[in-house]
Amino acid sequence: MNAEVDLVPEQVSAAEQTRRVQGVFDAAVGHYDCMNEIISLGSQRVLKRLAVEMARLRPGKRVLDLAGGTGDMAALAARRMAAGGQEGRGDGCVVLADINRPMLLAGRDRLLNRGCAGVDFAQADAAMLPFAEDAFDAILVAFGLRNFADKPAALGEMLRVLRPGGVAVVLEFSSVENRLLAKAFAAFQSTWPAIGRIVAGDAAPYRYLVDSIREHPAQAELGGMMEAAGFSDVEYHNLLAGAAAIHRGCK
Repeated sequence: MNAEVDLVPEQVSAAEQTRRVQGVFDAAVGHYDCMNEIISLGSQRVLKRLAVEMARLRPGKRVLDLAGGTGDMAALAARRMAAGGQEGRGDGCVVLADINRPMLLAGRDRLLNRGCAGVDFAQADAAMLPFAEDAFDAILVAFGLRNFADKPAALGEMLRVLRPGGVAVVLEFSSVENRLLAKAFAAFQSTWPAIGRIVAGDAAPYRYLVDSIREHPAQAELGGMMEAAGFSDVEYHNLLAGAAAIHRGCK
């Protein structure tokens, strides 16, 4: 028997992939933030702040936090746009959107409990965004793009709802370019399902996480996909030796 047969990815439709991803996040929502802190060794907060800074947000702008989960990016964006640096001021708006309803509700409750004003909420499929053309000045996606079943369609929708001159900023796991560091990162990733079993009582979402990172386009390929979707001035910046990267493109 050829052992490599088990390594061939199962071919599923975009709808089935979306359904499976929904199930993964349904299972992970209760421990999502805690596990993110553990597997990022606390770095996710810094990375998200960097991504928000790259969007160059200003008071009065409209921002879409797509696949926003429990609301970290939405909160950062709201604070960044607030007049005088105070949350809840200024006339800008942040929309936290996620296809997964439990994640969206968790994000809503978290932001409301923190008194974060100026944030609206929408359950939305990234491939069919329920927003008008030219609706947003900036779109933020943090660790969500790899979960989109149809990435070209999602990128096209992001471009559609951006205003001319608007910017999309994508923070995502990526490809470590140094071979030794890549092996070390892969070894660390291999522990995530066990950590998930201990902390969250379920290893499956974190097996999916490892698989989704492995299958996600590398830096240059994702940049090319953004250009193919119609974004201009596309650039990317490696973080943590390429374990993550920020891509930025303009309309």
